[in-house]
Amino acid sequence: MLPLVAGLGTTELLIILAVLILLFGASKLPELARGSGRALRIFKAETKGLMDDDDADSDATKTTEQREIEARQQAQLDTETERQRRGDTA
Repeated sequence: MLPLVAGLGTTELLIILAVLILLFGASKLPELARGSGRALRIFKAETKGLMDDDDADSDATKTTEQREIEARQQAQLDTETERQRRGDTA
C-alpha cells in the first residue's frame, strides 16, 4: 500500500496520475519529471544560498569556477525551458 502523501490516499493518487497522463501523454511524463527534479534542485540550492547570505555576501566569496558552473547550469535550464516551450521532444 502506498504511504499517504499530504493526506492523499492511493485512490486519489491514481486519479491524479490518470489525469496527468490524459493531459500530457505518457511520453511527456518522464520529461516533466526531469524538469521538475531540476527545478527542485535549483530551488533547494537557491534557498541554501539565501541561508548562507546571512553569514556573508555570497557573490563576493564565489570563485570563478563556481560562477562558471552556475552560468552553465543556467544556460542548460534556459535551453530546456525553451525546448519545452516549443514542444520539442528531443
